[in-house]
Amino acid sequence: MFPRRKLPVMDQDIAKLEALIAPVCNIVKQAGHKIMDIYLGGFEVEEKKDRSPLTTADLASHKLICEQLQTLTPEIPVLSEESVSIPYNQRSKWKRYWLIDPLDGTREFIKRNGEFTVNVALVVGHTAHLGAVYIPVQDICYFAAKGYGAFKQEQNKTANRIRTRVSSPDSIPTICGSRSHTGTSLMTLLARIGEHELISVGSSIKTCLVAEGKADLYPRFGPTSEWDTAAAHCVVQEAGGSLVDTRFRPVRYNTKDSLLNPSFIVLGSMNDQWRNVLLQ
Repeated sequence: MFPRRKLPVMDQDIAKLEALIAPVCNIVKQAGHKIMDIYLGGFEVEEKKDRSPLTTADLASHKLICEQLQTLTPEIPVLSEESVSIPYNQRSKWKRYWLIDPLDGTREFIKRNGEFTVNVALVVGHTAHLGAVYIPVQDICYFAAKGYGAFKQEQNKTANRIRTRVSSPDSIPTICGSRSHTGTSLMTLLARIGEHELISVGSSIKTCLVAEGKADLYPRFGPTSEWDTAAAHCVVQEAGGSLVDTRFRPVRYNTKDSLLNPSFIVLGSMNDQWRNVLLQ
């Protein structure tokens, strides 16, 4: 089900990450099944302080994932979108931690369009070294670990390695855009790119589409939080792509008090042609 490899002694850090892949994928799937029980039944919607929606599915998934991760790795702290706020002077001392979004795409969940995910990442230092993204409605799991590669598993089939595609603005690019968040910055960029195919979809599915070579890039100029991107960031990175800010610097995690990301672009191939277009 999950690819395994023989590794030399010098790659034992990869081996430790590899040992976490199966249990973490199992955890995101369990959370996804819990979410689907609520999705197919009934749920309540509240509004958080930032006016974003919160459902009983968010909370049920949060509880399950936190409990399972604390059992799996009791020595590693957990930071979730639904956690009590943890001050930076405490977080800054963490060498590694779990960063989770129990239900990414709550608006899509409420609309019942199926475009929501469960995201779990292991952040080491300031980068995601392991990531699992599960789409409950489709029963699809994307996962990756640093130095291990990126994979896609559909249902209970054997996982297949995924890779980004090499592309340039000279061809007609496929671009992912947010289903629920659009703005003038994106429209301006699309106009500058010219002819293109636009895929509008919710949650971290957009980054995963770039990772598996179904899209060329995903620009995001609106606000997102670190738990929205970390798991899929690892997936696209290991697939050969990049998740960078608008100056083409890699997005990093747990570097400041705020947990908001800068505007960013997910690229399947980092080449001079795309760089010239996107830096204008």
